[in-house]
Amino acid sequence: MSYCSFSGGEVYKSHFRPGLYVCSECGHELFSSASKFEHSSPWPSFSETVHKDSISKHPEAWGPIKVSCGKCGKGLGHEFLGDGPKDGQSRF
Repeated sequence: MSYCSFSGGEVYKSHFRPGLYVCSECGHELFSSASKFEHSSPWPSFSETVHKDSISKHPEAWGPIKVSCGKCGKGLGHEFLGDGPKDGQSRF
């Protein structure tokens, strides 16, 4: 199983080898390649986290929920509710 330090960007959008995406700051497991899916966003998209404590969520007044590493707090992007591959699923 391969491990990929997650920091976003095009290189990981087209990366589909089996493995885990981990925080580039602390190595905490964030997402599995099994939950990765194609989306029109320029960033890699995932439908779920590896563990319940993989990420921390921080609601923002303007819409999407800010997401950070559940261990060290490094910013990871946002959660978009209902924008996942199945109805009602989130996109990270």
